[in-house]
Amino acid sequence: MQDDPKTLVSTDWLAKHIKDPDLRILDGSWYLPGMNRDARAEYDAAHIPGARFFDIDDIADSRSDLPHMAPPVEKFMSRMRAMGVGDGHQVVVYDGSGLSSAARVWWLFRLMGNTDVAVLDGGFPKWTAEGRETEDLPPMVRDRHMTARYQNHLVRDVTQVSAASKLGDQEIIDARAPGRFRGEAPEPREGLRQGRIPGSRNVCFNEVLNPDGTMKSPEDCRVIFETAGVDLSKPAITTCGSGVTAAVLALALERMGKSDWSLYDGSWSEWGQFATLPIAIGDD
Repeated sequence: MQDDPKTLVSTDWLAKHIKDPDLRILDGSWYLPGMNRDARAEYDAAHIPGARFFDIDDIADSRSDLPHMAPPVEKFMSRMRAMGVGDGHQVVVYDGSGLSSAARVWWLFRLMGNTDVAVLDGGFPKWTAEGRETEDLPPMVRDRHMTARYQNHLVRDVTQVSAASKLGDQEIIDARAPGRFRGEAPEPREGLRQGRIPGSRNVCFNEVLNPDGTMKSPEDCRVIFETAGVDLSKPAITTCGSGVTAAVLALALERMGKSDWSLYDGSWSEWGQFATLPIAIGDD
């Protein structure tokens, strides 16, 4: 793969740059309840040297009933400052599954106008499989000011997605597993209907990943989207269960050179709970 400090970097790249004074590493691990994994406990036990823990559920909009919605700009800036992450830093985000929740943190930084951020390809599993160094102590942190410029075009709300579903002028791409997309498998969160947003296409986030958790090439990803019926000439809206793995698809699109994408932050956690919103079952 080709290293790109604005999207995706390899473990070799990180090992080479790990001592850079303006590098900041974040552990953005997050897991569904049914996975029986404790992201913070795993970070405390072992993490890449210098990494700070980025809690997706905490650095979120506490006013919303929906899970880990994007935080207000002021909250994001204050939390990053307290973590010693700010202007002039190159950020690298990883997670404990290879590549799933780290992309959500990448998207949050992009949403706040920070583009010097990349996901570690293959994440912590690849790092440790290669026998690279880990530590169990948090780093010393110094406050660092962060400037944020909210990028409205990178996020969509339920009203905008509803309009896109009706008009068909944008491609809605669902990152959930096929069974959930078609309404054949139950949702992991209680109280949600089964099904999908009418007019949406399904590209499960795992499809753009290799077995080792690294991301497939931009060329291979393009074929995957096109095979799923996605018209890449239209703007894209990515969605999933709660806005986490939707960011994996956003990262893949960005690496493909497609810049007219956005992420539906509420995703199925929002759409699936309101009886007034239409749902589709099965494939088109």
